[in-house]
Amino acid sequence: MSRVAADQARRGSIGRGMSAAIRYALLLAGVWITLFPFVWMVTSSLKLPQHLFDPGLIPSPATLGNYADIFAKAPFGRWIANTAAVAAITTASVLVFDTAVGYVLAKFSFAGKKIIFLFIISTLMVPTEMLIIPWYLLASQLHLADTYAGLLLPGLITAFGIFLMKQFMESLPSELLDAARIDGLSEWRIFAHIAVPLVKPAIVTLAILSFISGWNQFIWPFIVLQTETKYTLPVGMVYFSSELKDNSGWIQIMAGATVSVIPLILVFLVFQKRILQGIALTGMK
Repeated sequence: MSRVAADQARRGSIGRGMSAAIRYALLLAGVWITLFPFVWMVTSSLKLPQHLFDPGLIPSPATLGNYADIFAKAPFGRWIANTAAVAAITTASVLVFDTAVGYVLAKFSFAGKKIIFLFIISTLMVPTEMLIIPWYLLASQLHLADTYAGLLLPGLITAFGIFLMKQFMESLPSELLDAARIDGLSEWRIFAHIAVPLVKPAIVTLAILSFISGWNQFIWPFIVLQTETKYTLPVGMVYFSSELKDNSGWIQIMAGATVSVIPLILVFLVFQKRILQGIALTGMK
């Protein structure tokens, strides 16, 4: 019996080892499929024009001249600054307004609260493309077309951020807030010094998601902006790529695309722990 048991244990160990090997192989295959376009983009941006379609990922010889060329041919520095400013301002605005509205909806009782929240959530079901025309008509009537103010207007407050912050604010013990009121704290100080610190993980999550969304925003800037120096990076990339036709152009497009994703990669590397925690917390909520 002991020999039979040993054989069964050995076969089970071999089976578990093979199962683990298969899982790791599938995982590595998925990682490679996901990363390959990015790796190809970066390596292509380092190639000389005549070597664009050479087999192999490693460029030989490699050059950084393509990056110098794109900054010489187009105002990439201005586009990066525009995009960073838009992403930073919209992130700051979303944090202030969405957190405040979420706190009010979670911790105050007033007539029509549920209806207001329902209207806010219902906007999540409307595709952004359907809102472009009303946004543009409003911007035109307010003389905000082709301005930074018009560009920023639709992203200053978001329904998703309000929903996220409301869900987290509801988890705060009302007794703690009532005790602060009894001690004489104003509602503003209760919000700023008690509620906000307790939902810091949600705020960090919202900040990261808002910054990434603001950086990648394309459709609305493409519609509302007409002046080249006011373009954001995604819009500038479209304008830049339309001017290039030969192999040199394709390589410079790869260089521009690499430049556009580097800030987001840095954000992920710096805040990856927060991003993963935020995704987990958002899923639980």
